[in-house]
Amino acid sequence: MQQHPHTSRRRTGRLAGLTAALAAVVGLSTLTGPGAHAADNPYERGPAPTESSIEALRGPYAVSQISVSRLSATGFGGGTIHYPTTTTDGTFGAIAISPGFTALESSISWLGPRLASQGFVVFTIDTLTTVDQPGSRGDQLLAALDYLTQRSLVRNRVDSSRLGVMGHSMGGGGSLEAAKTRPSLQAAIPLTPWNLDKTWPELRTPTLIFGADGDSIAPVASHAEPFYNTLPSSLDRAYLELNNASHFTPNTSDTTIAKYSISWLKRFIDNDTRYEQFLCPLPRPSLTIEESRGNCPHTS
Repeated sequence: MQQHPHTSRRRTGRLAGLTAALAAVVGLSTLTGPGAHAADNPYERGPAPTESSIEALRGPYAVSQISVSRLSATGFGGGTIHYPTTTTDGTFGAIAISPGFTALESSISWLGPRLASQGFVVFTIDTLTTVDQPGSRGDQLLAALDYLTQRSLVRNRVDSSRLGVMGHSMGGGGSLEAAKTRPSLQAAIPLTPWNLDKTWPELRTPTLIFGADGDSIAPVASHAEPFYNTLPSSLDRAYLELNNASHFTPNTSDTTIAKYSISWLKRFIDNDTRYEQFLCPLPRPSLTIEESRGNCPHTS
């Protein structure tokens, strides 16, 4: 929470009063910029969120990007790193994102600048081949995170203890595989996920699963719903089914996906409870939401 600057108790004349007032104005202006974060949470980044700020196409941070050649990547197919340009806010949490079966990085590239502008380093990747299965995509997401934290040009901007994964379709199934392999991950967000493994009781990573009511490739009844239902009941977990949506809805800019993904990543990668208000109580059915499930309030 933002703390208002303390003004001096001494009122020893007009000059002192003007000085205190000026100091208060300067203090308030510095607290409301992107670098503002509460003293009790060193991971908090950016100003206090609003409904409009998490629905916006861009957040408070200016963003740059770096292309990573397939030839320089190990264990994945290269991609693009999107990162906040500021060097005054310390390190940021990071997310790797995988495309789905037969798809390229371009199918999930919209998430890169949208999430990065909210205060994350985001690596949208290509896979080794477009037909890689979920297990392989999970390994590639972890390889991308390792590259990001150990070899990339922005490794000093990333907090290697605060990482997450996302993915679409088989990439979404891959994000579950990555969380299973590396329980230290702080957040996982499968987008209309596909996987032959239907049960995930071993996951320890807070997980938000997006399904789509019109998905005929990974129908929610045989994919997203059983994935969610088999997560441990003690885990911070959520299921959000998009209304009037298809399997490919995550491939284009989508406000509902962005809004709740940002909130989930902020809440669990940045430990930023300012975003809890957008997750709990659970979102109600609407023009874009068919249904939602989850445990509220969150405990981790």
